[in-house]
Amino acid sequence: MKRVHIFDTTLRDGEQAPGASLHPEQKIIIARHLAQLGVDIIEPGFPISSPGDFMAVQRIAQEVTGVEICGFARAVKDDIDAAIRATEAAERRRLHLFLSSSNIHLDFQLRKSREQVIQIARSMVAYAKQFVDRIEYSPMDATRTGDEFLFEMIEAVIEEGATIINIPDTVGYALPEEYGAMFTRVMNNVRGGKGVEYSAHCHNDLGLAVANSLAAIRAGVTQVEVTVNGVGERAGNCSLEELAMAIETRKEALGAETGIQTWHIYEVSQKVSRAMSFPIAFNKPIVGRNAFQHEAGIHQDGLLKNRSTYEIMDPDRLGVPRSMIILGKHSGRHAIKHRVSQFGVELTDDQMESLYVKFKELADRQKVVQDHQLMELIGHTVNTVLEPYTLVQAQVLTGTTGVRMASCTIMDNAGKKELVLSGTGEGPVEALVAGISQALPITVEFTDLELYSLSSGEEANGEAVVTVSANGCHYRGVAVHRDVLMAVAQAYMAACNQAVRDYARHPQAASLANDGEVEITIP
Repeated sequence: MKRVHIFDTTLRDGEQAPGASLHPEQKIIIARHLAQLGVDIIEPGFPISSPGDFMAVQRIAQEVTGVEICGFARAVKDDIDAAIRATEAAERRRLHLFLSSSNIHLDFQLRKSREQVIQIARSMVAYAKQFVDRIEYSPMDATRTGDEFLFEMIEAVIEEGATIINIPDTVGYALPEEYGAMFTRVMNNVRGGKGVEYSAHCHNDLGLAVANSLAAIRAGVTQVEVTVNGVGERAGNCSLEELAMAIETRKEALGAETGIQTWHIYEVSQKVSRAMSFPIAFNKPIVGRNAFQHEAGIHQDGLLKNRSTYEIMDPDRLGVPRSMIILGKHSGRHAIKHRVSQFGVELTDDQMESLYVKFKELADRQKVVQDHQLMELIGHTVNTVLEPYTLVQAQVLTGTTGVRMASCTIMDNAGKKELVLSGTGEGPVEALVAGISQALPITVEFTDLELYSLSSGEEANGEAVVTVSANGCHYRGVAVHRDVLMAVAQAYMAACNQAVRDYARHPQAASLANDGEVEITIP
């Protein structure tokens, strides 16, 4: 297998997406996770762009080990000096220089002739070579540059000491067959072209960044530049998780592999999404909410018999929480029966049929039937309350100043008693969580909150998705309400009920879940 090196530019090119700016501390944390993920090179920022970026690159170079650190610079002496200073403490480092090559960039942006640009490229690569041996050079907008000038520029920088040639599809213009063929022509026609490494850097304006990067790998490229979640300017860059899993899943066909530790993919994706405040699309490959979820009855039936019927990757190997079956109006009896069995409930055939009819009526009124709603339907069917706790009511006192206060009435269904509780916090969600948590017999950590508007206008419903962790396991609750705070409270209660039910069924095994000694099925 050919080893493809993963060059991560989330903290440089990814951060150039409007609104994606990161604080230096956030960059350092993400860089550590990228190293743990197994990327080979990290481009942590643009040192000359701001004091904060310089500091972030400098600290990452000092503190993050096991990866090559890349200093990014225009073909300008001051940029190069800043990048050299920022990366001087790195265990291994390189310098990445770029300069435009297409006519449209030369005429309207640089306003320089081809001869002037070649001279700048030569002199700046030679200058940088005094300080750093590994020099990566990018002719910007290469895919809209004619072969003759592209070859001339690449030959010039190789002669001056460039060791890695990155041919970027800067505006996402190329088609896969064009992009792969471009590398082949460069390798075969440029003097010294067979003695350097090659890198692909693709933007996603036409949705072809991953396809183009795979075409480059087939053409002999050994490095691909990516970003987590595909973030970046305009439509973004080649997505790290999509490329890594395409190679992992089809490695025999591609004859290639990477060093990515796949089980960290989901975690890193979530951290970048939260740090940048960039939500992940539900249908985003690999890490989107729907990537491993199925509602269609035919698919659910196949998955319950054998996961490989409709899944080509194992979400557990990606660190993706398992939520395979989503119950909605397309779900069949088999999926509902399976979910009921996960709750530890046994129903007669007549009860199951009655439940199925009630389920379909509810599913026709809303998109998805959540677990706590199914539990209520089961309870009505068997004339028993199955959830450990019911949130009867909640009120929140909030304002522009001071702490927020929440009061909650929770029914302990096992003890058949009402609990009146209160909580405070800097925000209303914190106050609600503090109040509800007092009713629980186990320690539950509130780990994540997603809020979505399901329609427009003043009467819009809000959907809250709350994730909690307890005893090493993760649980997710979903609720929809006109009042978003009530949606959060109900979703949190639903997630906590899952944790309490699971703990009640496996009080000793739950603590062993992370050791792999006991497998716990989480509804």
